[in-house]
Amino acid sequence: MTTVEVLLAIAVACGFWAAVSAVLIARALEAGGIRTPFPFWGLLIFRNLQSYSRMTRAKTGRIGPLFYSYVVPINAALVLVLIALVVGQLAR
Repeated sequence: MTTVEVLLAIAVACGFWAAVSAVLIARALEAGGIRTPFPFWGLLIFRNLQSYSRMTRAKTGRIGPLFYSYVVPINAALVLVLIALVVGQLAR
């Protein structure tokens, strides 16, 4: 495997991790009374992140772990894809 392929594979894994976290956030919000229709999970992720942050901060005084479980891997995926693009261009 080339470096670009490894970076993209890790980025896909990060994207999968973020998607699972988004589903778990929607599930936690539904338990708290905020419903998100299934087809709109992707469109309402920012609303869900904000609602989850508010809900967990009100309950515990801190932001819940699922918030960071989404934000960190989705940003890591973005950075990894950008690095893969740069490495791919340099290899040409």
